Amino acid sequence: MNFDAVHDIQRAYRKVVESMSRPGLISDLTVEADKADGQWGGLPVTWVLALMLLDTEVTFCICSQREAELTGLLNQLTFAKRTEPEKADYIFVLHDAGEGDLLKALQGAKVGTLADPHASATVIVESGELSEDFELSLKGPGIEDESFVRIPLTPGWLEARAEKNAEYPLGIDMLVVDKNNKLLCLPRTSRIEEREVLLWDM
Repeated sequence: MNFDAVHDIQRAYRKVVESMSRPGLISDLTVEADKADGQWGGLPVTWVLALMLLDTEVTFCICSQREAELTGLLNQLTFAKRTEPEKADYIFVLHDAGEGDLLKALQGAKVGTLADPHASATVIVESGELSEDFELSLKGPGIEDESFVRIPLTPGWLEARAEKNAEYPLGIDMLVVDKNNKLLCLPRTSRIEEREVLLWDM
């Protein structure tokens, strides 16, 4: 089945908006991701997000062992231009990225300005399997009381994200995806803490 650049993108967009407005909600993009281009070297769900987010008016960069090849592919498909990570509107950190690439991306991503906080970066990162396990606690706008998730990423990413989002409204947003085509959005307004595991939790 071929990917429908209109209807599939619209359906994926609605899921992203819902997940962004309800942090902690894990959305399923399998229907859209199953139609992904076989040339794409990242996860199928990342390909869907790239087609949804990129156009001639934005910039991007890719952290991957196949960076040059995949950058050319996305440029051909979307006409978006590649730039350096610290200038990019969208930063894609794929599963085959270097060990320190995620932390570098988070630390270097632009946070916008007080006059235009939306002139900031969105980081799209491929993670291990996402779940609603009681590993991380999420609080903030869009979350009733508290939400719990498990996000297997490079050690240190929580601290790097927190430092980047310390001066609201400046900050970065994150879209986290996994091999099961699941999506979790982490807007800059969400506070994330590692949850202490108590004996009666085990």
